Amino acid sequence: MTELPDRVLLYGVTGSGKSTAGLAIGARTGHPVTLVDELTWQPGWVPVEEDRQRELIGEVVAGDRWLLDSAYGQWRDLVEPRVQLVVGLDYPRWLSLSRLVRRTVRGAITKEPRCNGNVESFAKIFDRSSIIRWHFQSFVRKRDRMRAWAADPSAPETLLFTRPRDLEAWIRTLAGP
Repeated sequence: MTELPDRVLLYGVTGSGKSTAGLAIGARTGHPVTLVDELTWQPGWVPVEEDRQRELIGEVVAGDRWLLDSAYGQWRDLVEPRVQLVVGLDYPRWLSLSRLVRRTVRGAITKEPRCNGNVESFAKIFDRSSIIRWHFQSFVRKRDRMRAWAADPSAPETLLFTRPRDLEAWIRTLAGP
């Protein structure tokens, strides 16, 4: 069995499945999981003020044991010095984009609540602030970031997974609480 360090960051492009993976890892290991969207979006898809986001994330990462499902650029500087392991979901664009489109369209149809009771809508899918649009704007930057961590010996240990089945196999090796 693999012992997971106490402070873990899941990182990947939009739609890669960070939240799902985080919940699976937390269930397996007992790590407290923080879904970052819960701290960064208010009802009505209103963003939490950046200073408040930094404060909330700072409180999480000051703890002894945590698992975050993302690290936004505006407060990544709070996470990086404390993280012991980065789990990078370095999936091909077609995979993360197809997951994202499926999830977003399904959410617009079912009105299944997301973070803080927010729901997807078809209008939001085609809006300037669309999460699908964000995928295209941020894909290269996020992929480059996790690959840079993996290549940098002074960075936290970084595991890159290029296929979901490899991540799932790794999760099955994790020791429980």
